[in-house]
Amino acid sequence: MTRPPFLNYIDGAWLPAASGATSEDRNPMRPDEVIGAFPSSDATDVDAAVAAAHRALKGWARTPAPARGAILLKAADAIERRVEQIAQDMTAEMGKPLRESRGEAGRGATILRYAGTEGWRPQGELFQQTVTGGNILTMRRPVGVVGLITPWNFPFAIPVWKLAPALAYGNTVVIKLAQESPLTGLHIAHCFEEAGLPAGVLNVVMGRGSVIGNALVRDPRVRAISFTGSVGTGFAVRDEATRLGKRVQLELGGHNPLIVMADADLDRAAEAAYAGAFWSAGQKCTGTRRILVQDAVYDEFRAKLLARIERGIVGDPADPATECGPIVNKAQFDEILDGIAKGKAEGGTVIAGGKPLGGDNYVIEPTVFEGVADDAFLSCEEVFGPVTSLYRFSTLDEAIERSNAVPFGLSASIFTSSLTAAHRFSTEVEAGLLHVNSQTAGGEAHVPFGGIKSSGFGPHEQGRAAIEFYTEIVTVYQDL
Repeated sequence: MTRPPFLNYIDGAWLPAASGATSEDRNPMRPDEVIGAFPSSDATDVDAAVAAAHRALKGWARTPAPARGAILLKAADAIERRVEQIAQDMTAEMGKPLRESRGEAGRGATILRYAGTEGWRPQGELFQQTVTGGNILTMRRPVGVVGLITPWNFPFAIPVWKLAPALAYGNTVVIKLAQESPLTGLHIAHCFEEAGLPAGVLNVVMGRGSVIGNALVRDPRVRAISFTGSVGTGFAVRDEATRLGKRVQLELGGHNPLIVMADADLDRAAEAAYAGAFWSAGQKCTGTRRILVQDAVYDEFRAKLLARIERGIVGDPADPATECGPIVNKAQFDEILDGIAKGKAEGGTVIAGGKPLGGDNYVIEPTVFEGVADDAFLSCEEVFGPVTSLYRFSTLDEAIERSNAVPFGLSASIFTSSLTAAHRFSTEVEAGLLHVNSQTAGGEAHVPFGGIKSSGFGPHEQGRAAIEFYTEIVTVYQDL
């Protein structure tokens, strides 16, 4: 199976940046290894991509919804034929352990299969007028040209779960791939090309977010922006896009708690805490950043978690056994080490990890802090890497209050055998994704995904919730 060209995909053609500029993509496990040189696009390339999407919009919107869905299903087939190549490229360019990369690539096909079936589902409702009995119809129409700005940490699943409903509902798309992991995303364009998607319906550009992201947000032909990334950048995107009258959807960071009650299965809880905090080197917005453990079982849970870390396999992500691989690049690597240093300076105690693995790579050992004050940096801000903190609590009331004490509200988890505790957690913890007896990370294609508070803005993604962002509802009165 061949890789897609290292080029932008605009109006059905593979093109270099108009300026000819490129940037290198490197392997974070072996930083001297260059994956390839990719376009470093500017506003000229964005203009060409938006123009192509705008030209293609009318024809794609008029294409019957089942026919649009059929193309998505063909693209899913194409993904399934190249899952291993996608996974290998994902692991090489951003350091995700191979077993997770394989799962993410396969998930892309699942997402497309779900979205593809939207073409056969109802897109409106029928009512009667009060006096005449005449029909009133509601219809869902595409928003128009949609700009998608996607992150590096899920370089396949997130672009797919944004573009799949966008295309299914008749929109055309310009997607800006993350500069840190462009090759993985280019497979998406290659698979849609193979599936016969008309030229201009999907366009892919690469480059610095401050350059092409801004151009995409400000283009008047772009009607909606969906963004996943950091809180600061997301709020800036929201403010500019809403000022220009665009529809906006944000999926941002989290500071996600995992609560362990005294009646929990501690082995399962320790395994979930390890996976949530350290799989994919903690580079997940739904990663476990805070672990709150009830007093009666704190010492036992602590011992189990440390033993699980001791058994963990850390290192080369190309090894299928590896659970925690490298950080995506040097800048992120340094930022995480700075966060660890700040945690120590504010009085936190490192009880596991806390330093680089060693060697010429960007691997940081799974790191656990203890004794972190509730108002300290690590308790209030996300460190986007393999770093988590342990806390004691006495009552469920206290655990819920401390869980909610941050401005974020993406994901949270509780381990308990009490239905009462699970119910209170589900109704009182301020997060958009709640897990009972499972880790904080994870989601499925057929249900809504998204955060509340500072972790999100606008309609949620995935499942039937996606229709709220990618369509406009129109009410039609029919008088005979």
